[in-house]
Amino acid sequence: MKRKSEKPIKITEVCLRDGSHVMQHQYTEEQVRRVVRELDDAGMHYIEVSHGDGLGGSTLQYGKSLVDEMKLIEAAVDECKNSKVAVLLIPGIGTVHELKQAGQLGANLVRVATHVTEADVSAQHISMARELGMETLGFLMMAHMAPTEKLVEQAKLMESYGAQAVYVTDSAGALLPHEVKDKIAALRDSLSIEVGFHAHNNLSLAVANTLTAIEEGATRIDGSIRCLGAGAGNAQTEVLLSVLDRMGVNLGIDIYKMMDLAENTVGPMIPRPQEINRGSLVLGYAGVYSSFLLHAERAGQRFGIDSRDILIELGKRKVVGGQEDMILDVAAELAKARKLEV
Repeated sequence: MKRKSEKPIKITEVCLRDGSHVMQHQYTEEQVRRVVRELDDAGMHYIEVSHGDGLGGSTLQYGKSLVDEMKLIEAAVDECKNSKVAVLLIPGIGTVHELKQAGQLGANLVRVATHVTEADVSAQHISMARELGMETLGFLMMAHMAPTEKLVEQAKLMESYGAQAVYVTDSAGALLPHEVKDKIAALRDSLSIEVGFHAHNNLSLAVANTLTAIEEGATRIDGSIRCLGAGAGNAQTEVLLSVLDRMGVNLGIDIYKMMDLAENTVGPMIPRPQEINRGSLVLGYAGVYSSFLLHAERAGQRFGIDSRDILIELGKRKVVGGQEDMILDVAAELAKARKLEV
């Protein structure tokens, strides 16, 4: 595999954070300890542990956690001999207070995440994380919603605040390989820091897109055991590592141990198979947040409209998280238009 960067590739396992969505944030301390222990033994570089929506996400709005995330972070740190513990923080959900607490417990790395056009809200959190001595990375979510020029502009802001890498984050699993290539190459050529890529599998492209990102110079990548993540999940870690190894890229992680972890530990914990069903597919096809699915289905039933049409229209309008009230408006408009057609 010919790469456009000579820096080593570092991978973050996100099943204990992104996968928390699938688990309805009900991870037990013992589950976290066992998964972290086995990931550490296999040689995983980073293990992300926090509520699915990041630090401070345990609320009625985003879903209450069974166990306080700080207790889970502390347990993960306790189990790690070689791996480093990472956390996610979305300004507006998590605060500097939670960031300091996670750092004091031993979290080594934080990804500060914003919508792709709102990097300016990350300045305080990135700066504080650097002051705390944490490895600090920027995370530009819903990257498909901005043209490449805008993505570069926002990444440069995060770099100016002190981010040591910036991720292209395909939150909806909507990016196609040529789009990943364009965006990663642009960031690689425009930044003096590392570039990362976080994939979702709603169009069955997570592994392929991650490979494309690596070829274009991304050195920070994400994976999730058994695809355990929001929507149809993320790039499946044990599959991604196997493919990379076949291509001559060895990340120093024991693939057999990762396979065993997937089969014997994570697999039995998953409440339902991580497959690309109608719901997750339309999320990727429409390019909208996974949280919109249930709202669109309810609105569709209320107005007699196919929820897929609602989601696709929301995607066309580039509706983002926090604009859920638009779902009912769009459903009503579509219903009215259908009546006029008749």
